[in-house]
Amino acid sequence: MGAANDEAAIDAVAGTASPTVRRLVHDAVAMLRAVVPDAQLDVDAAAKLIGFTFAPGTYKGLFAGVIAHRGHVNLMFSNGVELISIAPEHLLQGTGKKARHITLTDPDQLADHEIRQLLRVAAERTRVSLS
Repeated sequence: MGAANDEAAIDAVAGTASPTVRRLVHDAVAMLRAVVPDAQLDVDAAAKLIGFTFAPGTYKGLFAGVIAHRGHVNLMFSNGVELISIAPEHLLQGTGKKARHITLTDPDQLADHEIRQLLRVAAERTRVSLS
C-alpha cells in the first residue's frame, strides 16, 4: 500500500470511533512505524485490525496491531503471552491463548519506553520465527 492508501485504510478501520480515538489510532500507527520501521502495514478491514507484519496477507508474520474501540485503542501483541515474563506487571492484558494487549486511552502512553521495548522484542521474535 502507498501512504495515501494506508491512510484511507486506517481511516476506514477507525472511521466510526470518536475523534479522540481516531487521533489515538493514527498516533499509535505513527509510533509503531517509528519503532519498527521495516514492518509493513497490513489492514484487515473485516477484523478492524491495523496490523504490523513481516509477511503481508497472512497472520503468520503479524507481531502487533492497533484496534479502535468506542473509548480506547488496543495495542495488540499477537504473541503477547510470550512477552508476559519481560513486561512490567499488569501492562499486558487479556486472557487468550496467544494475544495480549495494552489499553491506550492517552497519547502520552505511546512515549512509554516499556511499550516501545515490548514492540521491539515482539518484532524481533517474529523476524526470527520467519527465518
